[in-house]
Amino acid sequence: MAVVFEKTRGLTDKTFTYCPGCTHGIIHRLVAESLEELGLLDNAIGVAPVGCSVFAYDFFNCDMQEAAHGRAPAAATGIKRVNPNAAVFTYQGDGDLASIGTAEIVHAAMRGEKITTIFVNNAIYGMTGGQMAPTTLVGQKATTAPYGRDENHAGMPLRVSEMLATIPKTAFVERVSVHDVKHIIQAKKAIKKAFQLQMEGKGFTLIEVLSTCPTNWGKTPIEALKWLQENMIPYYPLGNFKNIEEVK
Repeated sequence: MAVVFEKTRGLTDKTFTYCPGCTHGIIHRLVAESLEELGLLDNAIGVAPVGCSVFAYDFFNCDMQEAAHGRAPAAATGIKRVNPNAAVFTYQGDGDLASIGTAEIVHAAMRGEKITTIFVNNAIYGMTGGQMAPTTLVGQKATTAPYGRDENHAGMPLRVSEMLATIPKTAFVERVSVHDVKHIIQAKKAIKKAFQLQMEGKGFTLIEVLSTCPTNWGKTPIEALKWLQENMIPYYPLGNFKNIEEVK
C-alpha cells in the first residue's frame, strides 16, 4: 500500500501542550516539514521564545536554544554568526516580538541578519492570561482592556510586516494565515521560501502567521477561525510585502 501521509521527522513524538483548537500545532508542522523537505533539518537551530511556545524545544526535532523574553533575534544573531552554514530560526509570538522584543527584531532586520523569524500573531497575550497585546484589534476585549482596545488610549495595533518591509536589509517579508486548508498550503510555501533565501545568504526573512487563541478569545475553535478571517485579515492583510528577488 502506498504511503500518502506520514509524520514529519521535524517534530518529536512529544504531545503538544497547546490548548485545544490552538493553531500553533499547525504552524509547528509547517516549519518542521519545510526544514525536512529542504534538507535542512539536521543543520537547523531554532530559538524558542517566552510565551505559549516557550516549550518549542520539546517539539522541534532539531537543535534548540531558549532566549529571554523578546531576545530571540539577538540570540539567533550570535548563533548564526558562529554557525553561518546553519539554518537558524526564531519562533515568536506577538507578545514576545511586537512588545518587549520590538527593538531586537527591528535591529536584526536593520543589520540584515541571515536568520528566519516565524512570527505568530494571535492578537493577544496567550500564556499569561489574555492581556491586550500591541497587536490586539481596536474594540477587541482583553483582561487588561475589558471594554475593548481604545485607540485613543492604547493607540492602533502594530502592523509588524509592513514596518519591517521598509527596512533595506530585509530580504523577504510575508503575512500568511492558517485558518483553512488553502491558506495553510500558502503559508508553507512562504515558510519554505524564507528558509531558502536565508540559506542563499540574501538577508533577514520573516513570515507573520495569523493564528487563533480560542481560550483567551472566549470562542470555540471553529468560531475562532471565523473570527480571524472576518476581523484580523481586514486589518492585517495577507500577502508579500518584500521579496528581494523582485526588487529592481
